[in-house]
Amino acid sequence: MANSYKDTMNLPQTDFPMRGNLPTNEPKRLEKWAELDVYHRVLEKNKDGKPFVLHDGPPYANGPIHIGHAFNKILKDFVVKSHAQRGYFTPYVPGWDCHGQPIEHMVEKTLGPEKMAATSQPELRKLCRAWAEKYVNVQRDGFKRLGVNAEWDKPYLTFTPNFESGNVEIFKEMYLKGSVYRGRKPIHWCKRCHTALAEAEIEYSDEVSPSIFVRFKMDAMPGVFEAAGAQGDAYVLIWTTTPWTLPANTAVSLAPDADYCMVKADGANMIMALELVEQVAEVAGWETYDLVRDGAGEVVTLKGKQMCGLTYTCPIRHDLKGSLIYGDHVTLDTGTGCVHTAPGHGQDDYLVALEFDVPLLMPVDDNGCLTDEAGPFAGLDTDDANPVIIEWLREQGTLVAEQKINHSYPHCWRCHEPVIFRATDQWFVSMDKNSLREDALRAINSEVRWVPDWAKNRIGSMVADRPDWCISRQRSWGVPIPVFKCAKCGETVATAETFDAVIELFNTEGADAWFTKEPKEYLPRNTKCPRCGCTDVLPEKDILDVWWESGVSHTSVCKHRASEGLTFPADMYLEGSDQHRGWFQSSLLTSIGAYDVPPYKSVMHCGFTVDEQGRKMSKSLGNGIDPAEVCDKYGADVLRLWVSSVDYSQDVSISENILKQVSDAYRRFRNTFRFLLGNLSDFSNEHMANMTWDDLEPIDQFMMAKTAAMLAEVEAGFEAYRYNSVYRATYDFVNDLSAVYMDVAKDRLYSEAPNSPRRRAVQAVLANILEVLVRVLAPVLSFTCDEVWEFWPEGMRWDGQPESAQLAGWPARADFAPALPDEATCAELLGAWEQMYAVRDAVTKALEKARAEKTINKSQEARVVVTPTAALAEVTRRFDASVFEELFIVSGVKFAEGTADGDECAVEVLPAEGEKCPRCWNFRTLGGNAAHPHVCERCGGALDAIGFVEAE
Repeated sequence: MANSYKDTMNLPQTDFPMRGNLPTNEPKRLEKWAELDVYHRVLEKNKDGKPFVLHDGPPYANGPIHIGHAFNKILKDFVVKSHAQRGYFTPYVPGWDCHGQPIEHMVEKTLGPEKMAATSQPELRKLCRAWAEKYVNVQRDGFKRLGVNAEWDKPYLTFTPNFESGNVEIFKEMYLKGSVYRGRKPIHWCKRCHTALAEAEIEYSDEVSPSIFVRFKMDAMPGVFEAAGAQGDAYVLIWTTTPWTLPANTAVSLAPDADYCMVKADGANMIMALELVEQVAEVAGWETYDLVRDGAGEVVTLKGKQMCGLTYTCPIRHDLKGSLIYGDHVTLDTGTGCVHTAPGHGQDDYLVALEFDVPLLMPVDDNGCLTDEAGPFAGLDTDDANPVIIEWLREQGTLVAEQKINHSYPHCWRCHEPVIFRATDQWFVSMDKNSLREDALRAINSEVRWVPDWAKNRIGSMVADRPDWCISRQRSWGVPIPVFKCAKCGETVATAETFDAVIELFNTEGADAWFTKEPKEYLPRNTKCPRCGCTDVLPEKDILDVWWESGVSHTSVCKHRASEGLTFPADMYLEGSDQHRGWFQSSLLTSIGAYDVPPYKSVMHCGFTVDEQGRKMSKSLGNGIDPAEVCDKYGADVLRLWVSSVDYSQDVSISENILKQVSDAYRRFRNTFRFLLGNLSDFSNEHMANMTWDDLEPIDQFMMAKTAAMLAEVEAGFEAYRYNSVYRATYDFVNDLSAVYMDVAKDRLYSEAPNSPRRRAVQAVLANILEVLVRVLAPVLSFTCDEVWEFWPEGMRWDGQPESAQLAGWPARADFAPALPDEATCAELLGAWEQMYAVRDAVTKALEKARAEKTINKSQEARVVVTPTAALAEVTRRFDASVFEELFIVSGVKFAEGTADGDECAVEVLPAEGEKCPRCWNFRTLGGNAAHPHVCERCGGALDAIGFVEAE
């Protein structure tokens, strides 16, 4: 036989390349999108759709993007594109946080001390602006490379005039309501950055601190102990881990309902909590000690609140008297139950001192050095003061014990050094004036959707427990606090009219004008001090907290740019989980404070990126992943696929090994697309036009129902923001498609006559799968799906077909052709085929065994006799044997009478009957077609159909 039938087969034909070469081709596709203006084309297509606005949280414009940025921005792109694909109107304006200490610090570092000292504030602000602009451009290019669609040419920047004026609008609303006030209270203070810090600017790390027990001499022996026979001086034994705050001591706080006793040890009478005596004795090394007892031998005790008002001599400033007070913040888990209280150095201390009218001392300056009020320790840095004070206490004979402890301590988020608590005059947002805390909690619990749902507990507890918000900062690069003070008496000057004048100033000239113009140049002429009537006013020198700045973006962006389709409230905020105490919270408080509504309808958070071992990424560990390097090696679509595959609500691991695995998964998707395109090269929409459900074979109907089920699962995943569910549904689908249907269908695709109804039925199924996959995966594999769209089969194109998959819209169940039956019928079909797969699994296992025993080489060389289980017997009678032959890819199938024992079908593998057809390689009777005696009858008909003439 001299014939070669290879050229008579319907082999796949497509120019869609097997290798994506993504690092080279993706930048070209970005150029195409820019030329098409895809972002605005999508908006135009969906202009009448329901709006969905994801409001972008601004990354800080300082350095190139890192893998955390990429993770965050790709997630946002999933949200926006999945909504756009489903017809929503989705304007997305990216933003950058451009003010703040880090940029100012980098400019200072670049200038050096001498130049910095000679640089005016306006010039410094100009340099900071240039620095921010540089990195906005760097980061914008990085985000574009990831395939993220946005209003890149018109982002929001926090240093632009229109944004800066929004800060004043919110400040005005909240100040005039009484929610913003100036006060003196302890706040986190960074002595290196010389500024106050909000809770959101604090990070916690372990520190080793001194733990000391000190006795304060009381002015008199409490009567109850004196009556029990105690003689001599009485002391209250305190415990502290901040010896440097002892010069500011003005009180000792007790637990109100705890029992306090007097311990006699080392010749001193010391009051402490009864519950902690043994613990203290062990730390102090007391070999013997006694408790003051009454005549009946019972330990004499007083409740903490019963000692309120007793006085003592302060430990450093002996000229000052302190008093015993009580508060619920005192616990008995460690220490002595007697808490050294310095109202100027701690929030709890400050609050309890207010309750008991205890004075506030502040013997620490902006540089973190003790002042003259600290007596013998004046001039010492707070860190240097600790050992000096401890030694001094030892010399005084009042130090009872000293040890070192390792504990979590607040650090500055910028310089990463420990902070101090320090009372200063600052501007605050009151959490309880006008019910801000209560209203914010109401919004959290009943008005906002949290993704995941448990996140409401996290932000809820933070808002419930947070102190008043310190919003002032002692820096140059930012939006000034928009108030004035009287040059004569120092009274604050702030009215609706002055605020409006500042809003107008910022709108027209930007906040820089605050530092270059005199107030009289822009304030109303009748501006004067409400106390003394002086008309000379001075501008506030402090600037606003950057969290306030980004927090008011709901006004500076969503409200100010409403004409562009942005909405207030926004439909979603999405940022890292740390933003529950940052941007999510500052946005909520400013919006509730100004408008009494939350700024968002839903909030979604993502975890942090860590390495394969779960470690944070750092330069020292060398485990960082640069998204630019990933794009250069694997392509952005591989990075996007990784984002879709993880549970973003938790910390997510990424490494070279993980990226290799994701790259393998990407190839599975790509190869599937290539198979679909290759086998639809001669298929057209006309072929499907008159096709009915009954024209499909059972396995075709099953795949149609399975595709519809996948579509529904993907849609539910996108709707619930479960992108790993989208990934799993599509990846499992293409895996099964490749392992079963594509393998089964190859015989019909390649061997049938080109126009055979059986072949066209398979192609109809593949066409539906392609239509669905390219649309549902476009939000994730944006580059690849757009490439698939370019190679769309010619016969399947239509008039007006959009130029990008991103414009293709969302597939619908009703769009399937031929039309699907009702959902109940499809569900029943899927259930039946689940049983069919169970039979197939048993057959496949038997064939593998036969192949291993060298009984067969390929499955086509075998026929099988199957004895089904009782549970599967019914489904084996549902279809003709030919359906099972195709599913199992064997030459023959017979079902034996009876049922198999156990949970698995019994399968006997026998040699195939007939001869191997040289064209299709199936074992069949040859010679049924006289014109083509060497092939099976089916192949003979196919050869007739294409006009093939056998060689002589």
